Amino acid sequence: MEELLISDRESVLTLTLNRPEKRNALNDSLIRALKEAFLESADDRELKAIVVKGAGKDFCSGADLSALQKIADGGILENLEDAEALMELFLVIRKHPVPVIAAVHGRALAGGCGLATACDLVIASETARFGYPEVKIGFVPAMVMAILRRNISEKQAFELLTRGFEFTAQRALSLGLINQIFDETSFEEEIVNYAGLFAKLSGSAVRLSKKLLYQMDAQTFENALSLGAEINAIARLTDDCQTGIARFLNKKD
Repeated sequence: MEELLISDRESVLTLTLNRPEKRNALNDSLIRALKEAFLESADDRELKAIVVKGAGKDFCSGADLSALQKIADGGILENLEDAEALMELFLVIRKHPVPVIAAVHGRALAGGCGLATACDLVIASETARFGYPEVKIGFVPAMVMAILRRNISEKQAFELLTRGFEFTAQRALSLGLINQIFDETSFEEEIVNYAGLFAKLSGSAVRLSKKLLYQMDAQTFENALSLGAEINAIARLTDDCQTGIARFLNKKD
């Protein structure tokens, strides 16, 4: 059985973690397959959005037992190489030109919660649960920390990372960790509708917006404005912008 299912519909690519018997736990091969899917789709100019979801009852429960055993048995170099594989996945998501949407149902825990957090947007079913329980086994949710502290306040991030509790989709929404909650019964339809909106928008504008937003990380205010001016000028010359301006001006006539 393939561990990652890939489907493409109306400019939206869907990546489905397909280890339902393991609660879609992450292992080396699944992380590698996700990374390859992101890298291979990065040059697709027709692509407007990517959805990451899980098969079965859960989104992703984190690392599987074989991965934990590998951590226990490995030395510093082996563990560094293993950690860098997940780090590289988070980076390719961040650098991918189109919006990456995590569609979370059931549980998103540990590395699974990290994977959802690494996506640009997160939507969830009303019964979804999240958590970073790594500290309970002496582990540190270290790489996701770089993303989490950019998403929510420092004190909120500290609490989630050091207390290790599970929390509801409603709590995640109130923290600003996720974007929207949808009804359980219509969740699959809502995923299609949410991602499908990007198919109706200017692809170049959305791509440039994502690039600019993340390039502004750690920039001074002045440098961020300067970077914004450059992207603004580039956007004006795209076919989408030229067409949009012409359409707007024609309406005024």
